[in-house]
Amino acid sequence: MENNYPKLHNATWPGIVGKGPDSEPAIALDTMLEMTAAAEVDGMKFDGVDLGLFDPHYDLDTSDDGVKRLADKVAKHGLEIGSLVAPIWGGPAMGTADERKTFVEMVKKSCEIGQKLRNMGIRPNGIVRIDSASSPEAWAKDPAGNTKLIAQTWREACDVAADYGERLAAEGEICWGGMHSWKKVIETMEMVDRPGLLGFQADMSHTTLYLLGYNAPEDRVLPVDFQWGDRATFLEGLKKLTAALRPWTIDFHVAQNDGTVHGTGSHDKTGRHCLATDPNGKLDIAHDAGLWLRDESGALTKAFKHICWDGCMFANEVMTKQQTWNDILAAMIQVRKQHGWVE
Repeated sequence: MENNYPKLHNATWPGIVGKGPDSEPAIALDTMLEMTAAAEVDGMKFDGVDLGLFDPHYDLDTSDDGVKRLADKVAKHGLEIGSLVAPIWGGPAMGTADERKTFVEMVKKSCEIGQKLRNMGIRPNGIVRIDSASSPEAWAKDPAGNTKLIAQTWREACDVAADYGERLAAEGEICWGGMHSWKKVIETMEMVDRPGLLGFQADMSHTTLYLLGYNAPEDRVLPVDFQWGDRATFLEGLKKLTAALRPWTIDFHVAQNDGTVHGTGSHDKTGRHCLATDPNGKLDIAHDAGLWLRDESGALTKAFKHICWDGCMFANEVMTKQQTWNDILAAMIQVRKQHGWVE
C-alpha cells in the first residue's frame, strides 16, 4: 500500500515573502491555492497548504465569518490546512515591553484562528510558527540579555498557545537573532523550557547554512576549507546538525539549497531556496530529508503528520508556471515514499 503519511503540503506565503514595492508584486492567495490544487504527479496531489496569516493573504483581525470564508476557500480546492505563520514582526521578541506585548498578541490572535480552523475540521494538524523578529546584529549588542528577553517573550507566547490547544514552532534561519546558529537555537529553546509547547521548525534550505556558520562563524560545523562536492564530509556535518536539532523538531519544510544566501524585497539574506530540479542544488532532497525524519537508528520519528514545501523568493514568472509545482510535488512524493508510513 502506498504511504499516506506524512501529508504533503505546499506553503502559500512564498506568494508574499520577498515581494512588495521594492521587488515584485505579491501573488494572490487564490492563485497559490489554484496552482497547488492543480499539481498532479502519477495521480497524486498535494493534501493541503500551510498558511501565512498576514496581508495581503489574510487579515488577522477578521471576523469569525472571515475565518469561515478562509476555510471554505481552501476546502473548495480539496485541500486541508496545516501550520500557520503568526505575523509577529511588528514586535521583536527582544524589544521593548510594548513590542513584546505586541508579539504575544499576534501569537494569541493566530492561535485563536488555528483553534477555530481545527474546530471546523479543516485543520487536522500543524503548529503556529514564530521567530524572534530580531536581527543577528541587534541581538549581538547584548547576547545574554537579548536571549533572556526572547525566552521570556516566548514563554508568555507558550502560555497563550496552551490556552488554545496550540503548539509553537520557532523557525531556524540565519536572519533571526538568537536563532541564527544551531547552537543558539538550542540555547534559546532550553532557556524557554516549555517542552510540549515550543519546538523547532526545520527548513532543509535554511538549516544547511547553519553548517557553514553564516552569521555565527564560531558555530560552523563544516571545515573552513570545505568544498561542495565533498558529499561524505557534508553528510557527516548534516548528521551532527540533525542529531542536535531533531529532538526539538515539530514542523518540517522540504526545500533545496545551492549553498548561497539570498534576499529580495524587505527580506534579509538567508539560505537560498532553489527549485527542486535546480542543477546547482547541494541537497539530495529525499535522502537528506530522512536525516530529519528518522532517528539515528533509522526509525521514523513520526514527530509531525505533515511536511511542507517552502520555496520563498522565487521569481513570479517561475511561481506561476504549473510545471514548477508539479516538480515540487514530485520531490515531496519521493520523500514520502522513502520516509513515510501508512495510517
